[in-house]
Amino acid sequence: MSESVLDVIIRQGLITQNQADEVISHSRREGDNPLKSLVAMGAISKRQVVKATVEAAGLQFVEIMDLTINPSASGLLSGDQARKYGAIPIDFAGDALLIATDSQTAADWQIRDDLQAITRHPVTFVCGMKAEIASRINMEYRAETELGELVKDMLHEEQAIDILAPVASTTDAPLVRYVNLLLSQAISDNASDIHVEPSEDYIRIRYRIDGVLKEVAPAPKEVQSALISRLKIISDMDIAERRIPQDGRLTIVVNKKKVDLRVNSIPTVWGEKIVMRILDNTAAQMELSDLGFSPENLLRWRESYTRPYGMVIVSGPTGSGKSTTLYATLNSMVRPEVNIVTVEDPVEYRIPGINQVQTNSKAGLTFASSLRSILRADPDIILIGEIRDHETARIAIESALTGHMVLTTLHTNDAPSVLTRLTEMGIEPFLVSSALACASGQRLARRLCPACKRPVKISPNELAAVGFEYSPDVEATFFEPVGCSRCADTGFRGRVGLHEVMTMSDGLAALAVRNATSDEVKALAVEQGMRTLRQDGWLKVAQGLTTIPEVLRIIA
Repeated sequence: MSESVLDVIIRQGLITQNQADEVISHSRREGDNPLKSLVAMGAISKRQVVKATVEAAGLQFVEIMDLTINPSASGLLSGDQARKYGAIPIDFAGDALLIATDSQTAADWQIRDDLQAITRHPVTFVCGMKAEIASRINMEYRAETELGELVKDMLHEEQAIDILAPVASTTDAPLVRYVNLLLSQAISDNASDIHVEPSEDYIRIRYRIDGVLKEVAPAPKEVQSALISRLKIISDMDIAERRIPQDGRLTIVVNKKKVDLRVNSIPTVWGEKIVMRILDNTAAQMELSDLGFSPENLLRWRESYTRPYGMVIVSGPTGSGKSTTLYATLNSMVRPEVNIVTVEDPVEYRIPGINQVQTNSKAGLTFASSLRSILRADPDIILIGEIRDHETARIAIESALTGHMVLTTLHTNDAPSVLTRLTEMGIEPFLVSSALACASGQRLARRLCPACKRPVKISPNELAAVGFEYSPDVEATFFEPVGCSRCADTGFRGRVGLHEVMTMSDGLAALAVRNATSDEVKALAVEQGMRTLRQDGWLKVAQGLTTIPEVLRIIA
C-alpha cells in the first residue's frame, strides 16, 4: 500500500524517485513508516498523503468543506447515522448515492452494506480528510431536531431516569444520549460555554459562540431534575446538595480529541443553573501570530517581553482573551535554559516545560503566598494569573524590579488605565514607572465567516458618523455577515483580537510619577505611536475581517 502511494506521490511530482528511495531505506533501518517520515521532513503535507492514498485506492478525493451538498441526498441518513459511520451523502450519480467519508471507512465492506441497506441505494464512496468530514457532518446535521426527538423520548420512557450511567456511556437511554449530543454539538460549534437555565415553564439551553449567547432547542420542565442530576453526576458534584454553589470538572472525548469542561452550579429561584466552560487545549498551543496582532503591535509586544526583566500586563474585561495572549507569549518563551513558574486560579491549560501552581484559598495558598514561595525557587519568568489585591501587586512589582520577567493580567478598560489602577491599589507611582515595561489592552471581535461574507458599500457620511478612520496605506474593503451552515447561520466564525500596546517611555514614566489621569496618559501614548483599540478595530474592518457594528459593540 505504502509503495503504491509513493508511486502516486512521485508521479504527481511532489518528490523525486531518488528522494523516495532514500526515505524508504531510512525508514526500513529505523522501523518507521516512509509516508510519516516524508511528512515529518516537510517534504509533503498530510493532505497530500491522504490525496495520494485515495488515488492509489482508485477513489476520488473531494474537498468536502467546499462542496454544495444535495439536501435530498443528505436526508437519506439521520444525524445519528452519519456520525456513527463518519459518512455523509453529498449527491446522486445516476441511481448510485455518492457518500463522502475517509479512505479507511471506504474500504470497510460491512459499512458499505449497512449504508446501502439504510439508504436503499447502491453506494459510491468519495473520500476527504477525516476531521473535515466530521466537521461537515456537524454543520449539515444540526442538533436541534435530534434534541427535540430525544426530549420526547425522555418524557415517555422510563429509562430516562438513568442518571448514573458512565460519562463515556454509549447506552441508548434518552437522557444519556441527550446530554452527549448537547455537549458534542457545543464543541462542534466551537462554543466556549454551555448554559442550562431552569425557568418557570421550561429549561433554556444556550451556547456562547464567539462571545455571544445563542439559544438552542429548550428542554421541558418535566426533565429538569433528571437533566441537572445527570450533569452533576458526570461532573463529580454532590447531587444531594442543592442549596449552595458547587464546582466540578469533566473530561470527554469528541472526534478522538480530549476536551476538558469546568462546571459550575448555582441555585436560582427556579432550580439549579449549570454553566459548563469548555476548555479547548488548542488555545494553549496558539502562537502570537494567530491572535490578530498587527505587525506594529506585535513588534512592540515582542520587544517588551523579551527584555531580561520588568512587568508586562494584559488588560481587558472578562472574556477578552487575556489568558490566551499570555499562554501564546509563554509558548514563545519556553526554553531549556529558563525556569518558568505560573500561579493561576484555576490552571486551565497544562503546558509542557512550565511549572504551574494552582491557588487554593481554603488551604491558605493564595496568589500572594504562592509568589513569596516562588521567589525562593529561582524563577526567571513568572506568570501571575491576575493581580487582584495590593499584596499581589506589591510582590509582582518587587519581582519585576529584582531581575524577573513578570507577565500578568489586570481588569481595566484599556492600557493607559493600568497605571492608575495600580496606584489605586496602593502601589507607589515611582515603583510602577520603574517596573512596568508594557501594558496592553485587548478585546475580541467576531470574525466574519469567510465562506458567506459579502461585500457591501458604506457611504462616507455613514463612516464619518461613527468616526471611522484607517491608515491610507490600507485599501478598505467592507463586508457584511450573511450566514451559512459553516457558521451556524450567524455570519461569523471565530474571533480576531483588537489590541492597543503601550510601551513605557520616559514621558509616560513622568506622568505615572505625578499621578496623571488615564486621559493624559492615553494622549501621550497615542502621540508616541500607540494605536488605540478602536483604531485597531477600524483597521480590522478595513481588512475585511469584521464589521463596524461589531467593533462598536465591544468598544465604548
